[in-house]
Amino acid sequence: METALSICVGIGLSAACGFRVFVPLLVMSIASLSGHMTLAHGFEWIGTYPALVALAVATCLEIAGYYIPWLDHLLDTLATPASIVAGTIVTASAVGDMSPFLKWTLAVIAGGGAAGLVQGATILTRAASTATTGGLANPLVSTLELGGATVVSILAIVAPVLAVLLLVTILAAISRKFFRKSRARSPGLDVPPAVSVTPTR
Repeated sequence: METALSICVGIGLSAACGFRVFVPLLVMSIASLSGHMTLAHGFEWIGTYPALVALAVATCLEIAGYYIPWLDHLLDTLATPASIVAGTIVTASAVGDMSPFLKWTLAVIAGGGAAGLVQGATILTRAASTATTGGLANPLVSTLELGGATVVSILAIVAPVLAVLLLVTILAAISRKFFRKSRARSPGLDVPPAVSVTPTR
């Protein structure tokens, strides 16, 4: 049961990396220093004060960058591989009592995969916002992403199962929204009306 909960913690934090790369790591560092989270062997450095300061600075820079017009798209390009790497590390650091091979396999597939899925959804949302509003609504999207990263990161530590369920709900809602838009944009097959031919005498 404890292993299953730690896996849920890792997946929840990894998915939050898809919203913002450094916010989940900062939350992990704070939780470790406050005694609310035990990091796996080899990842104790996340729960140190130098790491806390570095992650706090990186988080502030990342948040500020997403509010600069057009720079947010560049950050999305860079954040895609970074979020997958961060998701892998976060899952590996949350799961302790497991063989290294199984842990890293789980971290790459579940952690990196969850971060990649959420990051892909944020890219689609930002692209839709840019296409429909010319980028004017992108700050609102950035704010929602920051809120998602913060809420999911905290829930992943406090209520990991609830965090995973929340992520599944969010991804399902985004997927349904874009599926409906893609169906609405695809042209239907226009069937020409039947033409009656009257034979000439």
